[in-house]
Amino acid sequence: MNRRILILFLLAIGAAICRPARADDIVIGEYGSLTGGTATFGTSTDEGVHLALDQINAAGGVLGRQIRVVVEDDQSKPEAAVTAVEKLISEDHVVAVIGEVASSRSLAAAPVCQRSHIPMLSPSSTNPKVTLVGNFIFRACFIDPFQGAAMANFAMKDDKGPKARKFAIFYDVKNDYSVGLREFFMETVKANGGEIVADESYGEGDIDFQAQLTNIKRAAPDAIYVPGYYTEVGLICRQARDLGISVPLMGGDGWDSDKTFEIGRDAVNGCYFTNHYSPDQDSPRVKDFVAQYRAKFGKTPDAMAILGYDAMGMMADAIKRAGSTDGRPIRDALAHTKDYPGASGQITMDAHRNAQKPIVILKIEDDHAHFVATVQPDAASAQ
Repeated sequence: MNRRILILFLLAIGAAICRPARADDIVIGEYGSLTGGTATFGTSTDEGVHLALDQINAAGGVLGRQIRVVVEDDQSKPEAAVTAVEKLISEDHVVAVIGEVASSRSLAAAPVCQRSHIPMLSPSSTNPKVTLVGNFIFRACFIDPFQGAAMANFAMKDDKGPKARKFAIFYDVKNDYSVGLREFFMETVKANGGEIVADESYGEGDIDFQAQLTNIKRAAPDAIYVPGYYTEVGLICRQARDLGISVPLMGGDGWDSDKTFEIGRDAVNGCYFTNHYSPDQDSPRVKDFVAQYRAKFGKTPDAMAILGYDAMGMMADAIKRAGSTDGRPIRDALAHTKDYPGASGQITMDAHRNAQKPIVILKIEDDHAHFVATVQPDAASAQ
């Protein structure tokens, strides 16, 4: 008898899980790197999206309807991102799209959304070219001119930074994100009267950086800017320390992954990176988000998670304000987003569909990224 009850219970649970979606659901697409080289980015974003989705639907949904998110894995490949978005639009008939994390993959897939007049909101692609694709393309994060300038200004001027004047740059020549950050960091260093004493490159997937780092060591910089992804950053830090390079290495939000600490180990201590938020921030919104995320997923959220959360919230808010599920009204509502109370900060869209919001600077000490400073958009440009 007990076994029969158990079987019936399991069948009921299975039926609930497999129950087909309701015809009146609002369908939103999400594409990201759930597998492949930058899988932690896509996984964290997806978790943030679904945390927000659960809360939105529990509160009654939008326009009296529930939201359903259809997720496609692009395997960390630009060509797969294009296929994923084509499928979301042509087969799943999504009204809007959230994604991608990486700028290269957003740049690959954004033209599909633009041609189809389907609003696309990237949670965290920071290369400025992304939203230049067209007027249906948005982002929920700051852009690289701000990010590169903020780190250069911090490294040169802030008492909490290394007070550097001579810099080496070591960037991923295959990565739009890395190439862009290099450019904006370099411009600001030179504008501040600093000097770039070495400019070296590598390619995604490389594992031996000895030759470039030897050149950098010979140039004797005060600090090294490495605007890459966690997939290579940890190894770069370790190999730099093995060569006797003791100056700080600095990077962007692509450093934000547990893999940076796992791969880099002690070598990343004393390094800095810019990011979208810190779980240590003294902000009620941040504390609330971190608590809810930990309760659901049993871990501390990274920046990709909070940006996924905010992107889902922003999209639902835009649909609500549009009063419609048609692409153009949603696009118009997203464009008029002002002072959205995001967990990662207050968000306003500028004329180029880029989020105006603060940036934080973190320092890695004792194998943990500690909050150091917040920089406002106007402050970065004014310095």
